[in-house]
Amino acid sequence: MRARGEGASEAMKRWGVFLDRDGVINEEVGYLDNPAALKLIPGAAHAIRCLNRVHIPVIVVTNQAGVARGYFTEQRVHEIHEALSRLLAAEGAHIDRYYYCPHHPAEGLDPYRLDCECRKPKPGMLLKAAEEFNLDLKRCYFIGDKDLDIETGWRAGTHTILVLTGYGEEMWRNWPHIFKPDHVARNLQEAVEWILEVEGLPLL
Repeated sequence: MRARGEGASEAMKRWGVFLDRDGVINEEVGYLDNPAALKLIPGAAHAIRCLNRVHIPVIVVTNQAGVARGYFTEQRVHEIHEALSRLLAAEGAHIDRYYYCPHHPAEGLDPYRLDCECRKPKPGMLLKAAEEFNLDLKRCYFIGDKDLDIETGWRAGTHTILVLTGYGEEMWRNWPHIFKPDHVARNLQEAVEWILEVEGLPLL
């Protein structure tokens, strides 16, 4: 039985779009440790801008185990995100918030060698964002280029989209899992166009 007020509370929640970072927004270069190496995937900024213009939260969730492995620091992760925000802002787009996991369950040193709840494919970052942004995860979308992105969304209950940029094309060609993305798109632009069509929103 639904508790009194539960329906109203759920109705007040909104939906958003979660994005993996590397291979989805910016070119995949392995362990990205230098802001100067950032290069936007063509159409990515326009796609994000389309979501911004209809007031849909755009949230990045990214594993950054390079911190645990000692390849770069958390400060460098922040610097890269600041640089990415500047590149997007130059094209009229913005990310509402970045979430990242610096941990690895088997490599690195304390405090980063940790079997945490935030490392994808566990849904910890999505759960935290849902609480902070008052999101209904069942109405949200997760766009990524790897199977662990799709699994993360699947575990959290979101709709999932695999893009064929980054690792996506090879991943889809050799898809190893029973679960599958709800949609496959050539790139972030196509993925956002599909979302807006499904939701009956204009492509601005």
